[in-house]
Amino acid sequence: MVAVCDRELLGKTFDEGELCLSVEAAFFGEEMATAQEVAKALAGATIANMVGDRAVACAIETSCIDGENILRIDGVPTAQMVRM
Repeated sequence: MVAVCDRELLGKTFDEGELCLSVEAAFFGEEMATAQEVAKALAGATIANMVGDRAVACAIETSCIDGENILRIDGVPTAQMVRM
């Protein structure tokens, strides 16, 4: 499993209606990664969670997710991927 978020979102919570997204270090970790490292990790992942403009863009660019399958919570893009 790969969990990736834009660093400035770490520790923040976003609410919109009944939806709530908490970007916690306990889940996403605190290790920094380059776009190339993220792309490589996503290529080998069977499950992935992405939060933030850059994280989601990387997943789209590497064809891990389709740009039409992004959820925005309080304006913050988030997506999940499962490969079978």
